Amino acid sequence: MSRVIGLTGGIGSGKSTVAKLFAQHGVPIIDADLIARDLTDPKQPAFLSIVSHFKENLILKDGTLNRTKLRAIIFENATERAWLEQMLHPLIREKIIEKIKKITEPYCIVVIPLLFEVKPYDFIDRILVVDANKAQQIERVVTRDKIDPSLVEKILKSQMNRQQRLAGADDVIMNTGDIANLIPQVERLHQVYKTLGRP
Repeated sequence: MSRVIGLTGGIGSGKSTVAKLFAQHGVPIIDADLIARDLTDPKQPAFLSIVSHFKENLILKDGTLNRTKLRAIIFENATERAWLEQMLHPLIREKIIEKIKKITEPYCIVVIPLLFEVKPYDFIDRILVVDANKAQQIERVVTRDKIDPSLVEKILKSQMNRQQRLAGADDVIMNTGDIANLIPQVERLHQVYKTLGRP
């Protein structure tokens, strides 16, 4: 198997941007959020479980899940968030492992937003944290998702704090500037990860 680099960071830290920069080097990217989206497509068991559990009109006119409404519900209610995570994360983990087994490159990146919060991910060899300050995170998410800053604050509070996340990192990319600042950081780590070889 390839070396597995777990890429994580708080909401709005720039995980997707960093993953895309690694992908430009030919690095396979596995994204837990994209897997979760596939698992919650209509007719998937997880979709049916969510709709049945929440007893609310979470289905849009096109038959898909109203993810914006669901996100608002779970970040207002920790019990409901825990239920959703406990239902989805074992399925996500299974899919990630399936994908890792097919990779032949020296290493791959697995993007897991809640890598520290939801354990265990014992297939991770090294943890890369993308870091940004709170004000930047809020600004990015509000701009990207067109949601109220107060909801972003609630999401941030539900996640591990910045200091704890950095303490658990093997490597850190600082995303406090623009993409030009990220490129050399990704390039440096790409060279390091290539030399790690397979486990």
